[in-house]
Amino acid sequence: MNLLALTSVPDIEPNFNAPWLDGLQTIVSYVLATGLVIMFLLLIFAILALAFGGIFPDRARDWAGKNIVVVFIATAALGAISGLFGWFINFDFGF
Repeated sequence: MNLLALTSVPDIEPNFNAPWLDGLQTIVSYVLATGLVIMFLLLIFAILALAFGGIFPDRARDWAGKNIVVVFIATAALGAISGLFGWFINFDFGF
């Protein structure tokens, strides 16, 4: 006797639209976008401080010289994370 022929099993269709995911997506979108803008501004500041040494004080040039590689790597990593998030999940700023 075949039991599968006697039963009717519906297809499984999961629902991934949990109510809190929209809020989490919005918060992560804002955090990633803000972090990327801040890191990009720091990178521009470091490049300008090294390129135009006479305009900026010595401490700014010293900071830029010591940290430009770290700022560049952090900006690239945050840009990659933001790109993957935007590609797979999509940014949602709540507009």
